[in-house]
Amino acid sequence: MANQGQTRTNLEGLTIAAREATNATPAGRGLPPVHLWNPPFCGDLDMRIAGDGTWFYMGTPIGRPALVRLFSTILKRENGKHFLVTPVEKVGIRVDDAPFMAVEMRIEADARGRLLRFRTNVDDWVACEPGHALRFERAADGGLTPYLHVRADLWAKVTRALYYDLVDMGEERMIDGEDMFGVESGGEFFAMADAEQVRNAR
Repeated sequence: MANQGQTRTNLEGLTIAAREATNATPAGRGLPPVHLWNPPFCGDLDMRIAGDGTWFYMGTPIGRPALVRLFSTILKRENGKHFLVTPVEKVGIRVDDAPFMAVEMRIEADARGRLLRFRTNVDDWVACEPGHALRFERAADGGLTPYLHVRADLWAKVTRALYYDLVDMGEERMIDGEDMFGVESGGEFFAMADAEQVRNAR
């Protein structure tokens, strides 16, 4: 970690701090407990996550998947802004849309019925179920963009190809007196849009 309040808000220093924070997590406990860390804010870092999930540092793509994966484990969102945090420092980064992309989907079954599992661009697998919802937002072109809740206040944008797969398996259900079109996973129905609008768009 940084010594005597000295911050390391550069790529090399942040990499070292992130590794130290991750290594301090007990084996088998998963991700570092960033929700428990409230270090001082040390300024913004010239780091950006583009709309396609690519991470940039000082305008250059970070080409090492392992490094992107490492940084993703210390990512935190507060009041609509994204930060990389360690126990001793917090730096702001820019996120164009969602910090993750859902790039692969598996269709499984459990006691609740169909279960959809999504792999993110940093190789996390997330089951779509209560607590990890799908939401659908209207895009600028009038279409829908799906997002999957990954953890805390962090979401993954679902790729367009997977969105079409979701539409193909979609169904109509009456929700609160309205006929809605959506998809079921993990025992929960995730509404996409008004069923009549979907029928008219086909």
